[in-house]
Amino acid sequence: MATLEVIEPATERVLEKVPRGGVEEIDAAVAAARSALPAWRDLSPSDRAQALMRLAAALEARLEELALLEARNAGKPIGDARGEMAMVVDVFRYYAGAPERLLGDTIPVAGGQAFTVREPLGVVGLITPWNFPLTIAAWKLGPALAAGNTVVLKPAELTPLTALRFADIALEAGLPEGVVNVVAGPGSVCGARLVEHPDVAKIAFTGSTEVGRSIAAGAARTIKRVTLELGGKSANVVFADADLEAAAQAAPLAVFGNAGQDCCARSRILVEHSALDRFMEALEEAVEALRVGDPLDESTQMGPLISAARRDAVASYVPAGAPVAIRGSAPDGPGYWFAPTVLCPVAPDDRAVREEIFGPVAAVVPFRGEAEAVALANDTIYGLSGSVWTRDGAKALRVARGIEAGVLSINSNTSVRVSTPFGGFKQSGYGRELGPHALDAYTEVKSIFYATG
Repeated sequence: MATLEVIEPATERVLEKVPRGGVEEIDAAVAAARSALPAWRDLSPSDRAQALMRLAAALEARLEELALLEARNAGKPIGDARGEMAMVVDVFRYYAGAPERLLGDTIPVAGGQAFTVREPLGVVGLITPWNFPLTIAAWKLGPALAAGNTVVLKPAELTPLTALRFADIALEAGLPEGVVNVVAGPGSVCGARLVEHPDVAKIAFTGSTEVGRSIAAGAARTIKRVTLELGGKSANVVFADADLEAAAQAAPLAVFGNAGQDCCARSRILVEHSALDRFMEALEEAVEALRVGDPLDESTQMGPLISAARRDAVASYVPAGAPVAIRGSAPDGPGYWFAPTVLCPVAPDDRAVREEIFGPVAAVVPFRGEAEAVALANDTIYGLSGSVWTRDGAKALRVARGIEAGVLSINSNTSVRVSTPFGGFKQSGYGRELGPHALDAYTEVKSIFYATG
């Protein structure tokens, strides 16, 4: 069987070789999931809940092993990787409570009684990215399994290791064979086959907007349900009346966390003109203090980019003569390193402002007044996340309501919590992950009328 060479971004060396799946492997995985569906779907809610609790416990017992694997495969700081694996555990614990809470409604009608029930879709295809490999897979696996679906997970070619290990852990935790299936292989082959497969009821995809468009078009041929979490170009809006020191201290990791490879990255920093100089001075100090280096060093805050191709793409946004206001440090030698970089001032129509860079580059755009801040924040095809910094509570709420994005924070740069919905407006996708809202995307509502006349 053909193999995939998995490269460690910090060393540029082969970390592991894994089987490279293709159409036959996807078809076999779908068949296994279809075969396992009736028993998993018909399992009592309490038994399915217990199965997910066992899975959460098994993942927690292997948290350090998974964190180390994720850190090496994705180039993440080990501290970040541990936090992400802890979230994976939390996701399964959260959705373990769902099977017994998938409630229907009773509806008064003439001539009898009407009621609704929620039923699983069937076999669900999950296509996940390389930037948060197991974390984003868990966001989809948790609600899909809790609702009674079986799954075929296609992880990114660059980072398949924790997904493959997850499949082993699921079996060890007692999930029936065929409920969780993982196939590592190219998206153009394995992902495309999942999208077109007639026995796959839904595709849940996280990745670029460009690929999301093709998945939506392909899924339309068989009227598959689709959830898309796509690109972003989030705005970090800083008003002059904000705690500028706090905003500047938080801004670097809001962009440079995960080496900027984050669809929620606040890579457009919009700063009120009267506060620009004070903010930039504090931001420079925060960026220069950022520790970039070996992912396995406990003090590291930012690791390498995922690949040489990604490094070259990011570098294209900082050509010779670019308005580089702040540049941090990065190691020399092997590894796909790129120093955290802040461009300022940048015109609103600049490529670094318009396009998703997916790397450690931030563009600072000055604004004058609340109306211009909202207009600049919304001047993008994306609408995933963002932040508003101000001490004025009424203004904070006005601006947050005015910004066209699915997830917003006030005086904070965090986007994700297990119990709250996550997803985008506009070309950042549709559907919601996490929280109780995610379950809607993995169930159908059936209406039943019982005649009593």
